[in-house]
Amino acid sequence: MDHEAETHRTDLMTITRYVLNEQSRHPESRGDFTILLSHIVLGCKFVCSAVSKAGLAKLIGLAGETNVQGEEQKKLDVLSNEVFVKALISSGRTIFGVYMVKDKDNVTLDEVLQPGKNMLAAGYCMYGSSCTLVLSTGSGVNGFTLDPSLGEFILTHPDIKIPKKGKIYSVNEGNAKNWDGPTTKYVEKCKYPKDGASPKSLRYIGSMVADVHRTLLYGGIFLYPADKKSPNGKLRVLYEVFPMSFLMEQAGGQAFTGKQRALDLVPTKIHQRSPIFLGSYDEVEEIKGLKVRLHQKRWGMTGYSLEKSAVSQQGDGETAH
Repeated sequence: MDHEAETHRTDLMTITRYVLNEQSRHPESRGDFTILLSHIVLGCKFVCSAVSKAGLAKLIGLAGETNVQGEEQKKLDVLSNEVFVKALISSGRTIFGVYMVKDKDNVTLDEVLQPGKNMLAAGYCMYGSSCTLVLSTGSGVNGFTLDPSLGEFILTHPDIKIPKKGKIYSVNEGNAKNWDGPTTKYVEKCKYPKDGASPKSLRYIGSMVADVHRTLLYGGIFLYPADKKSPNGKLRVLYEVFPMSFLMEQAGGQAFTGKQRALDLVPTKIHQRSPIFLGSYDEVEEIKGLKVRLHQKRWGMTGYSLEKSAVSQQGDGETAH
């Protein structure tokens, strides 16, 4: 690569330029969405700067506070939350997913508790030796990397498409003894395939963003299933499950709760949790098939669908997740 030539390029696709190009495709747009995304980008830059000097600024470790789930928060978590609240205060939106508000003068809880399929955009920012922002505005997925010398996010991963199949599975196997039959069977097949295929590789970082990012780029599946200890799953629907499911579908993959398409789920609480299986289309399709067969056996039915099961269980006073 000619680094000198790269340094003097003037045709770089920055995230600002990308968003403006997207806006120009919609003559009726007023620029509100563009302004919102610019606030999000600013927040990402600020947190990235804080992360790069976290040790010097004494931002590593616990903050001495807990979140609404009773979990201890890291200092950087608290800082990130404060940064994005301030960055988005004029728009009143969240970084994790963007929805259309029906009445901006009378915003209610129902505006927040929308199904994921109503989402207009979603994205995440990953910090480390480089700062990566992955974004979808509903027409594919694109990845941008922060160039510190320019102070701009540059398009480095255009039109991300997840492979239809993958060689990696990502799950916390420490919970294996509490899984249901289909999840156990799927993971066993990943490790010990009976068709002569090579086993899949386990990669699990324990950070949803990092694990999903790898899955998005290289294919495979990310699982955080329900288990005996957490029958409703662990990941939060509104700000973890929905945004990642939106991105995965936009990249050509699937996202499944164990009973239904993840984006069809209608949340009833802000911090509601759900199991999730997301990744390459064929991998998620396989776990869906295992779940269907389990329910068919349990209900003694043929032609059974998971959606019917979810509706029936809700009628019995249970919540489908």
